[in-house]
Amino acid sequence: MKLINTFADFGFALKFLLQKSTTSKAKRILNANVLMLSMYSQSLEAEFKKRGIVIGDTIKVSSKKGEFRGMLLPRADIGDSNIIVIKLENGYNIGIRFDEGVIIEKIEGRSQKDHIESDLKFDNSLPKVAMLYTGGTIGSKLDYVTGGVYMLTKPEELLHEVPELKEIANVEVNNLMSIASEDMTYKEWQKIAEETAAALNKGAHGVVITHGTDTLHFTSAALSFMLKGLNAPVVLTGAQRSSDRGSSDAFMNLICSTRFAAYGNAAEVGVCMHGSSSDSYCDFIRGTKVRKMHTSRRDAFKPINSDPVARISYEGNIEYIGDYNVAAGRSNKVTALTKYEPKVALIKAYPNSDPEIIDFYIGKGYKGIIIEGTGLGHTPVSGRAEYSWLPHVKRATDAGVIVGMTSQCLYGRVNSRVYRNLRLLSSAGAIYCEDMLPEVAYVKLGFLIGNYGIEKAKEMLNKNMVGEITPRTKFEWYM
Repeated sequence: MKLINTFADFGFALKFLLQKSTTSKAKRILNANVLMLSMYSQSLEAEFKKRGIVIGDTIKVSSKKGEFRGMLLPRADIGDSNIIVIKLENGYNIGIRFDEGVIIEKIEGRSQKDHIESDLKFDNSLPKVAMLYTGGTIGSKLDYVTGGVYMLTKPEELLHEVPELKEIANVEVNNLMSIASEDMTYKEWQKIAEETAAALNKGAHGVVITHGTDTLHFTSAALSFMLKGLNAPVVLTGAQRSSDRGSSDAFMNLICSTRFAAYGNAAEVGVCMHGSSSDSYCDFIRGTKVRKMHTSRRDAFKPINSDPVARISYEGNIEYIGDYNVAAGRSNKVTALTKYEPKVALIKAYPNSDPEIIDFYIGKGYKGIIIEGTGLGHTPVSGRAEYSWLPHVKRATDAGVIVGMTSQCLYGRVNSRVYRNLRLLSSAGAIYCEDMLPEVAYVKLGFLIGNYGIEKAKEMLNKNMVGEITPRTKFEWYM
């Protein structure tokens, strides 16, 4: 038996390719009832045909290694065409070589449904939770042919897999959008903020927002600034691994997020994801103090210069750890302040970097620039003249462009007074943003300029609004 590193629910992959593919290759792959059997060897294809087996059927494969039951998947584009690939009931895929003595039996035909309808019946007596579905890996499946993730179009396909939700809350789903997080813009932030405010004003105890993880912390920052008069938990969650994988974090993240939205007492926007690589608990982290710190680990999201607000167990225990705004009552109306200035840039200073990038943004009419400086907030200043950022920063601020300084270090805070070069940059008009994360400063500056104008934005950029700046940096960090 040979393990194959693949993981797809092929019913969805087939439907997606049939709808989206226009290439002749894709059409050949999906042609009529063949259903990709041409990807297997001729001998296997003949065996499948003889037994009336097509991709998606549940089969049993008996070999010297034992008996294995699961859904028949197409073989990957590369590798041995004589390997039978099946998805086991636990979500993992295995490959079994079709040798002499191997017996294949058809157990059950594949589902003919276009998508899964949720059969969950929610209890109206439980706390009402609004779930805004926006896409991302938490609502995705893997396309076995390309190896890439694609997003489901109906959130019911996800809810169907989480029957625990009906015991937790009265969940109402709003299929807001289906978009990869890297494609999110401020326009999507505005829409999410408006729908969140509307849901809370209609009586939801909390809101859960499903979202792709790559830019999850940008959206959590945007909502933190946009939602005024917040009186309930607003919980953004996602998944590092798609819901058809045996090691998926999607279900626990969704369950813990729903528990916190239903029973949490924090009037905060935050991210709720795995707090460790195991399934022991999830952390709810303030939306302006959270960052994705790993490309693929389930506990990728960590609090920066802060503690988590709360820790939530699968069973529903909520342990408050850090400071938070208490949800005092529901009498006030939540408003969404959604004006935004998109002409704000986030740039990085590094050795040999060309400071004329600042001139480029000035020429493009940008209103603000956030610099990820080194250390305490440095850029090249006093070395070779052609690499000095100082005159370019001065040119920008003289032109009315707001220049904010943050640190690539993430942990700790910037300080304009320690070194001479820092003082020079500060004198040129750079605003040092304390312990604010670069991404948060970037989002905040666009929000400030859009809603309050340039002069007010200068005053407010390095002043705390929603917990993005702490008065004293914590010594501990979470890695």
